[in-house]
Amino acid sequence: MTPTGWRRWGAPLAPSQNDLSGIRYRYRDDRASSDTGPDTDKISEQGLDMTAKVALVTGAARGIGLATTHLFIEQGWHVAMIDRDGDELATAAAGITDAAPFVYDVSQPEQVDAMVAAVLEAYGRIDAVVNNAGVAEFGPIEQTDFAMWRRVMETNLDGVFLVSQACIPALKETKGAFLNIASISGLRASTLRVAYGTSKAAVIQLTKQQAAELGEYGIRANCVCPGPVRTKLAMAVHSQEIIDAYHDAIPLNRYGSEREIAEVIVFLCSERASYVTGQVVASDGGFDSTGVGLPALRK
Repeated sequence: MTPTGWRRWGAPLAPSQNDLSGIRYRYRDDRASSDTGPDTDKISEQGLDMTAKVALVTGAARGIGLATTHLFIEQGWHVAMIDRDGDELATAAAGITDAAPFVYDVSQPEQVDAMVAAVLEAYGRIDAVVNNAGVAEFGPIEQTDFAMWRRVMETNLDGVFLVSQACIPALKETKGAFLNIASISGLRASTLRVAYGTSKAAVIQLTKQQAAELGEYGIRANCVCPGPVRTKLAMAVHSQEIIDAYHDAIPLNRYGSEREIAEVIVFLCSERASYVTGQVVASDGGFDSTGVGLPALRK
């Protein structure tokens, strides 16, 4: 599905049978130019400010990634929207100016390399990388088989590593920033989250490694750990009992919003956070600070 105003460009990367990865889209205004070949496709020919900062956001088709895309644009950035769900990404990108969707799977090394090359060809620079793409599969530790473990790890951890490695040369040029999305589940253990929580804890450590090793190049790396967020998916699967329990355990007594998480992400990628690196920020309404027993203390 190609959104209005966008067209398919280039050959796919031979995506798998159940996967739209490798097909990428770029904006082209058919009213302003004729289809004379790839050279007329370039985003620079759309009248865009090529000196504007560019953020690469993975998992941009929905939720926190999409909210972050909108906020970056409000702040004057351009955004390369990355997602492996081509249909959902096309729908999300339709009508958004100053952004372009690129359909790739961040867990596949060859696709990551092609993705970064395509974004650089389109925009000429990358100033911030938001590693937001992730999957969540929950289950008791005894019932978590290796296949499930790998499904979670290959996107949540391998994807962050692969995208980050591929983007280091571009961020050296711009003295840019990594922003990795972990989770409150990476800071505190919880039932049913052996794969998910472990993957997010590893992302936290990876962020600190990036900060320690890349600071000499002017590259910053920070991590945001969202707590419970009022997404469509969460509201669809959280019973009223679960919602009430979270409210009791969170000092602010509510779920966060996607926009609230995006505000922290964009701030940490901006020049306003130019001396902040290696930090792990729990954007969680105080959930991590309370430990256990808060509901009893409120009585």
